[in-house]
Order: sequence, then structure tokens, then C-alpha cells
Amino acid sequence: MGTFRRLPRFPHMAPDVLAPHQALLLDLDGTIIDIALRPEAVIVPDGLATTLAQLRDALGGAMAVLTGRSLPEVDRLIGDAASAVAAEHGAVVRWPDGAVTQSTLALARRDEWLGEFVAAAGRWPGVLIEAKTQSLVAHYRQAPQYGTNVVRLAEWLAATDPDGAEILRARKAVELRPRGVSKGAALRRLMDAEPFAGRQPVFVGDDVTDEDAIAAARELGGVGLHVGRDFAGSPAAVRAWLATSARMLAGRAEAAATAHA
Repeated sequence: MGTFRRLPRFPHMAPDVLAPHQALLLDLDGTIIDIALRPEAVIVPDGLATTLAQLRDALGGAMAVLTGRSLPEVDRLIGDAASAVAAEHGAVVRWPDGAVTQSTLALARRDEWLGEFVAAAGRWPGVLIEAKTQSLVAHYRQAPQYGTNVVRLAEWLAATDPDGAEILRARKAVELRPRGVSKGAALRRLMDAEPFAGRQPVFVGDDVTDEDAIAAARELGGVGLHVGRDFAGSPAAVRAWLATSARMLAGRAEAAATAHA
């Protein structure tokens, strides 16, 4: 399994750097990208996509992003740095071979509920409604005073289709998604596919939406890390850990190549 080395930075809580036998799966917002008031206003730090691509290559392609964002949004933010993407919490997956699959689960009343959300947002200035392929999200980060109203509306809508829909609470947002869709399920599917199969999963997330993936990684014998619990709540610390892992993996590969030259 190899020997792990510890990061010199954040020694009181930094996890082990990545090893060649592992697979890396990452959330985006709040994990490797700092959260902004509006989803479209996030800033991708310089060098992040390069670091992710380096890790992808060092891990034999076993690097994926698991996010609530749509697939086009992921491409806009990090390009092709990840070999696989589980978008919309796993409802839409792009596999390493480029094939894209969508969950057969769907919100039966999606269009009706979208109308309800949009009408309500008209009465709640600052509340943003995001319509994804398979789900609906109401963001109230810019209007936290309406948070209770937003959640109550989502709960009321979900109660009209309890077998087909569920609520996903996030930080200053609530999502209506098809029941059965989750990042945990997406992680398990990815870990059954090449080049992830046979590797030890390492997942990093920051929100309640990531807890099932953290649990799934651990259940598969891997590592589940939480930004708040393991990186002092700092996406910058996660990025530093990723950069250090990339350097160490590259150094290990270079040393191995020299030894066999």
C-alpha cells in the first residue's frame, strides 16, 4: 500500500498526502473553490486546474469531481482537468471515456415546481432559482431572511410527491431532487469503473450534501475528508494539500523512472 507522508503545513489536522494507489474524488464549491454570494460569481484560483490535471495524470486518470453543479458549469470552471464528472449530485455522469449518462430518476412535477419557485422568488428579493437537468435549487445566500420561507416551500412541494422527490439542504440553499440520487451512489458507481476500480477512494467535501459520499468512501475502505473537520474549514488548505500531493506524486514517479533507467 506504500508509505504515507504527512504535510508540513497545518500539521495539527492535515491528512496524509495522496498515494499512487488511490483515486481522488472532489466536491467543488466550498471544497476547492471558495463560495461566492452567487454560484456564477465564484473565482477559480490560478493554477487550480493545472494541479488537478497533474493529479489526474499521476493517479492514472482516477480523478473525478462530484458536484451539485451542472456539467457545462464544471467544464466552464475547470475544463477537462477531471477525467470523470458526477454532476447534479450524480444525476448526470460523464465517464472517463467521454460518455454521458443521465439518471432515469426524474422529478415528475419539475416544471410545475419550477413555476412555484419562480413565483415565490418574485416575492423574496435576493432569492435565486436554479433549474438543473434533474433538479431545482433555491439559493438564499443573498437573502437569508427568507431562508425559512424557502425551506417551507420546498418541503411543501416535496410532500406532494414523497415517493419521487426529496429535499437536500445545503448552506443557504435547498434543492429538490429525485429520490435516490446522491453523491454517495455516484461515488460507488465510479469506483466500479476503470480507472477507479481496485483503487482506494479519497473523497473531500464540505457540506451536508457531501456526507453520503464521505461515508461511501469510508465504507469502501477509503478516506472521507470534510473541509470543516479536516482542513480547518479552508478551501485554501485543501488546495495546498492537493498541490503538495501533486508535487510528491511527481517526485515519486521521477525517482522510480530514474531507478529503472
